[in-house]
Amino acid sequence: MSTSAIPLDVDAAEELLLRLLAVEGVTGHEAAIAAAVCEELAAVGVPTSARRYDTVHERIPLPTECGNLFVDLPGTRSGERRLFSTHLDTVPLCAGAKPRREGQRIVGDGTTALGGDNRTGCAVLIAMAGTLLKHKLPHPPITLLFTVREESGLHGARELDAKDLGGATMCFNVDSTHAGLLTIGAVGQVNWEVEIKGKAAHAGVAPEKGISSTLVASIALAEAHRSGWFGKVVKPEGKGSSNPGVFGGKAGKAAGDATNVVTDYVHVVGEARSLDTEFAATIAAAYGEAFAKAQAEVTDDTGGMAEVNFQSRASYPSFELDANSPAVEYAKRAATLIGLTPTTMLSNGGLDANWLVKHGVPTVTFGAGQAEIHTVKEYVELSEFAEGCRMAVALATLED
Repeated sequence: MSTSAIPLDVDAAEELLLRLLAVEGVTGHEAAIAAAVCEELAAVGVPTSARRYDTVHERIPLPTECGNLFVDLPGTRSGERRLFSTHLDTVPLCAGAKPRREGQRIVGDGTTALGGDNRTGCAVLIAMAGTLLKHKLPHPPITLLFTVREESGLHGARELDAKDLGGATMCFNVDSTHAGLLTIGAVGQVNWEVEIKGKAAHAGVAPEKGISSTLVASIALAEAHRSGWFGKVVKPEGKGSSNPGVFGGKAGKAAGDATNVVTDYVHVVGEARSLDTEFAATIAAAYGEAFAKAQAEVTDDTGGMAEVNFQSRASYPSFELDANSPAVEYAKRAATLIGLTPTTMLSNGGLDANWLVKHGVPTVTFGAGQAEIHTVKEYVELSEFAEGCRMAVALATLED
């Protein structure tokens, strides 16, 4: 099989992508884009009876408009069920996006992100389904999965019931840049947060009577940096990264009330990542130790210390597929058959694949042209989008 052997209507696929990019659906507000996906699926011949929603929105601990959308396509030949996944939502920066074609790219107007992450994935799966049906291409049973709240914590994939995956033995997730770039592993993440309750005092008249929460936090972060736990982490026992991303006060406001008052409350929120989930927890624990050390260093004139409450929790697990596992081999074969040179990689960001693998379905992620994601410079490279569509069709029709 070659690129020319895939009967893809490129113009129709690009028009489909433009329509989907124009539908707003930031994370947690996926009802409109889910409805649009259903309309587009119907337009390419997928019957209403093939579609179903789960109730994951009732389990996600954040307001969510709808559940994950599933589409079940009966096989036209024997074979184990294959799962294809992507996510419906975009980051909030995509609200109000105005997509337009500019040469061989789709771009925005420069005031918002575009939403190629992950409208490209939605368009690829619809174009794949339409191509299979229009040209009666033989394929095993297939389930399409469109998840919710990926951008705000991988919640749709995390909270789903594995039984809804239909017994699929492998999955191909569309959520990257290039069709031939195969992500076979990704870091796990541990989130941490700390509340520091100090003591207010007049910063000019009697600063010694106060306990500065700002100082406690600053010493702790400096200690984490000095000890090699801040930012890129390379230790004999493992590698990873960390970031204290939020340094704030009460109710999301700024830390402190005025320059003449010793800051009595600071709330810091951070993360730790690693391909070794246990090492990610080790990084987070090192921050806890740094805050405990800083607590002892900052006292008032009576020896009193701040109250420091540090907590950490796993956000999503890491995974790494064997380079010779069946799902990876399928992806390599499909890429090669359409003229691409497959390359495997590990991701420093979390994917729905992290949870799909945890649910028992080996998952390879490939791309379809999204670029400069989560920025106002975001665009979709249309030649790569077409390759992503062809890759999906190849994966759907590849024989054992």
